[in-house]
Amino acid sequence: MSAAYCLAAPGHPLHGPYHDSEYGFPSDDESVLFERLALEINQAGLSWLTVLQKREAFRAAFAGFAVDRVAAFGDAETARLLGDAGIVRNRQKIQSVIANARRIQELRGSHGSFKGWLDAHHPRPLDSWTRLFRQNFRFTGGLIVSEFLMSLGYLPGAHQPDCPVYPRVLALAPPWSRDQPPGGMGGARVET
Repeated sequence: MSAAYCLAAPGHPLHGPYHDSEYGFPSDDESVLFERLALEINQAGLSWLTVLQKREAFRAAFAGFAVDRVAAFGDAETARLLGDAGIVRNRQKIQSVIANARRIQELRGSHGSFKGWLDAHHPRPLDSWTRLFRQNFRFTGGLIVSEFLMSLGYLPGAHQPDCPVYPRVLALAPPWSRDQPPGGMGGARVET
């Protein structure tokens, strides 16, 4: 997103709440991390507004983004998801979300949690993050990785310093703020 998101999102029925209370805010909750990755994967080629409009349907379709439940999905669940008009019915994206749930389960053994894995690899530049994600997860190109990490505070850029949300995010000490000099979160997401 970009500075334009900080200007356009407030007051919007879907962008506003996401901008004001989620985007850039760190989280320890595995289902939040998994949901954010799944939503970013499904956003590829679409607008973020489309994904936010379908968010509740995604939550219902993917068992509230409970990692263990989604990791257990098989052919019957994949067929159900492909027939669900409430979500993005793209086989590659659906299969990626399921495979990524299984990968998160594996990360529990090596790092304790998905967050533990993220923390163990932080900080690093975006190109290095992208390579790491591509080695470990499916359907994770540069923009998906960038937005995922920015949305959870691992990379700066979610809010501009003059955005009213910026000090609230900064007060939570997102990972990027511990590793970079003060100055600004930049900005990436642009569409409304």
